[in-house]
Amino acid sequence: MAEDRRPTIKTVAARAGVGRTTVSRVVNGSDLVSADARSRVLAAIKELNYVPNSVARGLVTNRTNAVALVIPESESRLGSEPFFAALIRGVSGALAESRTQLQLMLVRDQAERDQLTESVATRRVDGVLLVSVHAEDRLPGILEEMGLPTVLAGRRDAGERLSYVSSDNAGGAAEAVRHLLRGGRTRIATITGPLDMDVGRSRLAGWRDAHREAGVTVNELLAETGDFTEEGGSRAMRSLLERAPDLDAVFAASDLMAVGALAELRRHRRRVPDDVAVVGFEDSVLARHTHPPLTTVRQPVEELGRRMARILTDITQHGAPRKQLTLPTELVVRESS
Repeated sequence: MAEDRRPTIKTVAARAGVGRTTVSRVVNGSDLVSADARSRVLAAIKELNYVPNSVARGLVTNRTNAVALVIPESESRLGSEPFFAALIRGVSGALAESRTQLQLMLVRDQAERDQLTESVATRRVDGVLLVSVHAEDRLPGILEEMGLPTVLAGRRDAGERLSYVSSDNAGGAAEAVRHLLRGGRTRIATITGPLDMDVGRSRLAGWRDAHREAGVTVNELLAETGDFTEEGGSRAMRSLLERAPDLDAVFAASDLMAVGALAELRRHRRRVPDDVAVVGFEDSVLARHTHPPLTTVRQPVEELGRRMARILTDITQHGAPRKQLTLPTELVVRESS
């Protein structure tokens, strides 16, 4: 096997006649280096064609140049929901800009939660991006107590203390329902997300808000809780049809649940949009391939991932303060409504 002759931080230090810590300080732009030492190190780097790596930088910065994207969901959920794929694309693209490594961690049980806690405690990552946060989830609090920079996808509640990036969930849902009301629909049901998540509660609030704005009485019997899965959307639609067979529209809090609702409406011989109009939320790739194509609320999921990653790297690399950001949504009208 050929010997790896690439220059190392040790090689540069020997050529410049300084210690490795001095080389690391020069690499990271520290002011704690004399002009003479800096000049010698830079000359050695140029002469040896040395490319600094994350280990060298870490000697001074105490950084690993790695962050964890933590998703407390199963592999099947990760693979079936377009939201996660789009979010990961956004996160990985932004981290590549700063040459930060991404560690994807699924936390499905206590053993994996313990593994995450160990990684945090031993500082094997510089920060955490946390997705799919439920009210009872102790992870955000644990990360906060440990002082590890953390950015959430969404928030736990209106009083969130940690950094987060969210979509305008209530506003987007309200615009979906306004669209249905403008189209003459009078019995508009909703399939919510999990109500132990802010995203589920906020989209339900938007459904209520649009009714109140229009002076229409909110009928809570037309709200059924879902779980952001296709099967959950189908079950919720079935329950709604059983107790409100005269409903003429449904706003599903995710495209995947809207797909399940469309399938259930077909089984009940309800035509879309003639008998029942359907609107989803996300504008995933699914929305363009349903029958009929799905009217939906577009949320910029890739951009959400990018913003999360940039906020985290600003905190870990530049000491930036916490930041909370809400991205706008947009109604995309197609044939289902």
